[in-house]
Amino acid sequence: MANFFFIIQMITGVLLIILVLLHSPKGDGIAAIGSASQLFSSQKSAEKGLNKVTYIVGGIFILSTLILGFGLAG
Repeated sequence: MANFFFIIQMITGVLLIILVLLHSPKGDGIAAIGSASQLFSSQKSAEKGLNKVTYIVGGIFILSTLILGFGLAG
């Protein structure tokens, strides 16, 4: 059972790396401090979908890490 969660953790880890690299850069560094109005601008639907997938994969990664870390996988 532990091997199953280890494989899930490895797959979601690689997926997280890919998904984070697919995100478009949002910040302009310190220049973004003055333009707070752009902070709450609407996102494109593709970006929203990418965010949802990233959150789900991140949640699965964290859950599998906790299961493996506490030895609940048996």
